[in-house]
Amino acid sequence: MKFFLLAFAATPLGINTLDAQHFNIGIKGGVNLYNIVNENSSIGEPLIGFHVGLIGHYHLNNQFAIAPEVVFSTQGTKTSNNGVESQLSLNYVNVPLLLQYMFDNGFRIFTGPQAGFLMSAKSNSNNSEVDRTNDFQALEFGGVFGASYINPESNFGFDARYNLGLTDINEVAAGSSFNRGIQVGLFYLFNHN
Repeated sequence: MKFFLLAFAATPLGINTLDAQHFNIGIKGGVNLYNIVNENSSIGEPLIGFHVGLIGHYHLNNQFAIAPEVVFSTQGTKTSNNGVESQLSLNYVNVPLLLQYMFDNGFRIFTGPQAGFLMSAKSNSNNSEVDRTNDFQALEFGGVFGASYINPESNFGFDARYNLGLTDINEVAAGSSFNRGIQVGLFYLFNHN
């Protein structure tokens, strides 16, 4: 938990630099559907996972807000080769910095850059698990596109986004591979106004 708090405070709009009247902290969690796309366009089957983390929300004015996040995310892919099923599980701490446009009815659209810090990588085939953390880059950059809705009376909302990996995640493999994922989840903002 300390890592999440330190990473959140280290974002360009860390909590110490913001006007507390316009800044809210919240929590979020939900379901992931991730895959890995190779440079030759071969794609495995999507892997279902989850995400959980902290969110921030800073109003620039009535229509625009900055929303930094620190989110633990399970990602990866499933493949089949000659009848042998394999699963690659990648665990990341993702730190997006989103620009939101807020409509008057509670809906929002957003986009922004994201840095992903690899925590672990494991492959599982025929009930045999192998640590593959050293086979992948420790840092990944990408882009985020999505929409959300918050109920102003309850401070609960839902979020749907597409995460587009832009940098090669391979450390040792000759070809390039990129993370691609959809996330759908719920969030709660404390003291939202």
